[in-house]
Amino acid sequence: MSSREMREVFSSSLKQMMEQDSRVVLVDADLAKASGTTGIHAEFADRALDCGVAEANMVSLAAGLASYGYVPFITTFAPFATRRVCDQLAISVCYARQNVKIVGTDPGVSAELNGGTHMGLEDIGVIRSLVNMVIFEPVDAIQLEQAMPVIRDYEGPVYIRLYRKALPDVFPADYKFDLFQADTIKSGTDVTIFASGILVQESVQALELLKQEGIDAELINIHTIKPIDREAVIRSAKKTGCVVTAENHSTIGGLYSAVAEVLSAECPTVMQAIGMDNAFGEVGKLPYLMQRYQLTKEDIVRTCKSVIAKKNAQK
Repeated sequence: MSSREMREVFSSSLKQMMEQDSRVVLVDADLAKASGTTGIHAEFADRALDCGVAEANMVSLAAGLASYGYVPFITTFAPFATRRVCDQLAISVCYARQNVKIVGTDPGVSAELNGGTHMGLEDIGVIRSLVNMVIFEPVDAIQLEQAMPVIRDYEGPVYIRLYRKALPDVFPADYKFDLFQADTIKSGTDVTIFASGILVQESVQALELLKQEGIDAELINIHTIKPIDREAVIRSAKKTGCVVTAENHSTIGGLYSAVAEVLSAECPTVMQAIGMDNAFGEVGKLPYLMQRYQLTKEDIVRTCKSVIAKKNAQK
């Protein structure tokens, strides 16, 4: 199973698009090294800008560039790309219908040693209510590579929630990406796992543990949390009768909330969440943080068994 650094895939894809399309520009907030875009600044001095630690100005500048027909990709850490600049995103980008692509890196506990202040645990919740905003979180290099030109060509604001480091490939080489259609990674009949981001890989590992206990789980990757693939959510929930969501985000406002909104209106279903339960993060390495906040494959297995028991108790 191969793995590539997600920021390297992002940077190489962006570089290729900049070579092919003079409308594409990069706007950084003093984090080119962290985002993997240093080489782009060296090669495209006229279309790679650094705003310094001034994220609100960065968003406003990008909105201005978009109004002149450019396609700006702006990059910074996830909390700085969302909660710090929410008003600029709401007014200068979404309300003005500007074609800006926002890249927030190291979301959730993947901020690791930068600690709780840098952990975007509420970034999806902050901007999911913004009109016209699309929210996308890739799960591996194969998906991100295919998504980049699709996102460039999509007319409207898109938030890319980007894990920076290497991730094992989840999808095969012949995978076909659709921005607005969820991916069924494995079909099943006993319980549905809706997962996003780094929790998809954890869910893949949970499938084998569940299988060993005689549980046939369905795993669906929700890479686009807004607009969510409503049909995929309803279809799977009706089939299995119980649902677990797994996300590297607060359980308030993110994937759990999005799935619950769909099911409460269309198909009330027993469901539970894997995610940050109304808590701030802390300093630590990823394996420790995953265990600390119960985001591991074992936690997914335990939660799946819990919702299955609740489903069976209702029969």
